[in-house]
Amino acid sequence: MFSRRLIDRQPASQLRTLGARTGWLIDSPSELRVGFGETVASLDLPHGVSDSHSVREQLARLELRGVDGPAGTGIVAMGSLPFNREAPSRLDVPRYVITQSAEGTWLTAADEGDWEHFVHDESLAVQEPQVARSVTYRPSPEEYAHHVAAAVELLRRKEIDKVVLARAIVGTVEHPIDSGAVAQRLRVREPACTIYGLPTTDGRRYIGASPELLVRRLGGDVTCHPLAGTIAIPPDVDPVDYHAWLLGSAKNLHEHAVLTDDVVNTLGRFYDDISADATPSIVTLRTVAHLGTWIRGHQSEATKAPDALALLDVLHPTAAVGGLPRVPAYELLRRLEPFDRGHYAGPVGWIDQNGDGEFWIGIRGVLVDGADFEAWAGAGIVSESDPIAEREETRDKLASVLSSVLLDRI
Repeated sequence: MFSRRLIDRQPASQLRTLGARTGWLIDSPSELRVGFGETVASLDLPHGVSDSHSVREQLARLELRGVDGPAGTGIVAMGSLPFNREAPSRLDVPRYVITQSAEGTWLTAADEGDWEHFVHDESLAVQEPQVARSVTYRPSPEEYAHHVAAAVELLRRKEIDKVVLARAIVGTVEHPIDSGAVAQRLRVREPACTIYGLPTTDGRRYIGASPELLVRRLGGDVTCHPLAGTIAIPPDVDPVDYHAWLLGSAKNLHEHAVLTDDVVNTLGRFYDDISADATPSIVTLRTVAHLGTWIRGHQSEATKAPDALALLDVLHPTAAVGGLPRVPAYELLRRLEPFDRGHYAGPVGWIDQNGDGEFWIGIRGVLVDGADFEAWAGAGIVSESDPIAEREETRDKLASVLSSVLLDRI
């Protein structure tokens, strides 16, 4: 039996460190959600995101009492799902969950144990970025550019509109990486992003700062914020000219329009009122800027609205991380990418007993295992893409991601 109650406001830095190090952290600019303690229930998805009905059934068996609260303040399942739609995965129901926003602070607990010592006994995150002892690109820069060139040739035949090709960097540092310190740095460096820190199915932790809301479901309302189209911004410069270039780039505008139209058309199958920004806006991060469009849907009969996982099933992977048309683009990237993406570009987030939930795309993150790290970055390839420019875009993205871990630039 779980209970929900209002508690005093908790120190955000302690909560963030606790969740990133050993628990479950989803820290958006407006709401901090942290799970901690042991796992009370593991909700298995043996066939990937299409198993959403089994999660609903398992969540429904858990009992909740106590005060009322907003969506996501009761019993929630949290986790990081793999990019591969069919890969076995799971969501975890933590023993304790604290949700903190401007509206208040709620604790949902599976028992009456001493939850406070988890928060207040957590040591401060003080570890600084470290020097890399080894670094390896997978595939190599030359191989990646070759894969992009092969994709462009296919795109010019009009077989596929867009494909996202990613590459990874793996390496080690001298000391075990403190995931709590990484999360704290990311919160300061990327205030517009959602910071996540979650366990993965292979025993690592995935820590990152996602700027891209895949889907938010609250009753009969749905919100998505797809991003596509990117420009690197050098440090210590006025970004105005870079923003103007991005808003005038035919290649980037086309890439973004393809993604936005697909999300609108997909949501239109379930919602009777869909609206999207008329033109994309600029989403500025620490070292790059993206084109973004807010898309909103409303279903007047809320009981007919799909739950958050059902929406994942129809939206993931979006054209932002996979391509279009989805099936042939997915098959192409699987053929051209020689390594499994694992949790990179998979959904990260939560769902509650009512089917409400929020999931972000798990990008701009680092997979951590002791002193070992792995990071990924991708680029959207269209028929106008230049292989060298796309390779450099992924290099800039990787450098930005790893700046929270490494002292030296890759």
